[in-house]
Amino acid sequence: MSHILVVEDEAIIRNAVKRLLQRHQHEVTEADSIDAARQLDFSDFDMVISDLRLPGGTGTDLIELAGNIPVLIMTSYASLRSAVDAMKLGAVDYIAKPFDHEEMIQAVTRILDMRSQAPTPQASDPAPVTSADTGIIGSCEPMQLLFRKIAKVAPTDATVLIQGESGTGKELVARAIHSQSRRANKALISVNCAAIPETLIESELFGHEKGAFTGATAQRQGLVEAADGGTLFLDEIGELPLEAQARLLRVLQEGEIRRVGSVQSQQVDVRLVAATHRNLKELSSQGEFREDLYYRLNVMELHLPPLRDRGEDVVEIANAMLTRAAERMAQDSMTFDSGALQAIRDYHWPGNVRELENAVERAVILAESQSISADLLGIDVSADRYLSDTMRNNLMEPNPYEPEPDNGEAQGDLSLDDYFMHFVLENESSMTETELAKKLGISRKSLWERRQRLGIPRKKGGR
Repeated sequence: MSHILVVEDEAIIRNAVKRLLQRHQHEVTEADSIDAARQLDFSDFDMVISDLRLPGGTGTDLIELAGNIPVLIMTSYASLRSAVDAMKLGAVDYIAKPFDHEEMIQAVTRILDMRSQAPTPQASDPAPVTSADTGIIGSCEPMQLLFRKIAKVAPTDATVLIQGESGTGKELVARAIHSQSRRANKALISVNCAAIPETLIESELFGHEKGAFTGATAQRQGLVEAADGGTLFLDEIGELPLEAQARLLRVLQEGEIRRVGSVQSQQVDVRLVAATHRNLKELSSQGEFREDLYYRLNVMELHLPPLRDRGEDVVEIANAMLTRAAERMAQDSMTFDSGALQAIRDYHWPGNVRELENAVERAVILAESQSISADLLGIDVSADRYLSDTMRNNLMEPNPYEPEPDNGEAQGDLSLDDYFMHFVLENESSMTETELAKKLGISRKSLWERRQRLGIPRKKGGR
């Protein structure tokens, strides 16, 4: 028999929850406020169920008091946002009022089962995850922070959203999370949502019955079902169609799937790790991504920094790649000369680790000695290497928004940053952010990022 603490200031709801739990053989203790709950010894309880809004504080205040005791939050306040905030603070789940009795019991049973299966906490803190543990090279502070977060989230069953530019190694992070979890001896199923045709994505993820559609000549298990007991990694989840998003949301909420063409659902136990290079919050505001799914995914968010922001990591990674590539191609040990190392440091690496790997492999193929020079890498380290065609044209053509200089002298040569700063400062009062970005040949997001890097704030009242 489990002992559950119910903290709820409305007596009718508190008594209803108490009777429901007692009917399912749980022992229940009640409290009507944060202060009343503080008087209790939380070590006596197996679980806490608390309203989000309480006299004297919020239900999330109980999370610290509860320690290792799981906390289920009840809320009726809009509250995808507030509920997800509660989960980020340590709540194991939330349930919306008014709730179905069966839904409440399922949530309680699931949480108690997870607690019974969890390893006993040790007195000492777990050792931080390192490059050796994850297979990810990284000594810079952003990567060390990422390793610490992986160490905290991996042992849980929390859903994880990995954000980072294309080519930064998001799948490596997913594999590190899986390998450090209690599911490590089960399957890790990786799916690139952008690589599956929209017409087939639901069948691929959730499976189908024989005859469900033209060409469905046999019953087929979906990838979600194949990951049962393990981890499902959905890369580029921002490309998932809305219909498939609705099905995925049911997997997260209810732990069940229904194959295409089937009338029966079946339970699955899957830990979801998702990744994207897109802004899901912005997509949800535009109606291109379900807001409720976004908040379900965003329980723990990990940011993978681009290669250009990782300092000397780029050299360490390049050296490791060079060793692997030489071994794979049966070459003797190879090294980068000083010019190649400087080029690696200076280059922007828009394709991140994936582009670096391609450049190193190319250099090994073309090398005629054990020393790799900069020209073998095939990268452009010239001053205007980041200019798009549109920006090059803008540099060559007169600016229609800028008056011609009246002194008859042409402007001197400008670096990319000089040009960017000059153009933005001269035109931001007469052009919107969208117009500025379009004229520069970049996205609004890139415009904002460069403003931050160069210290060019937007004018108040700017469009």
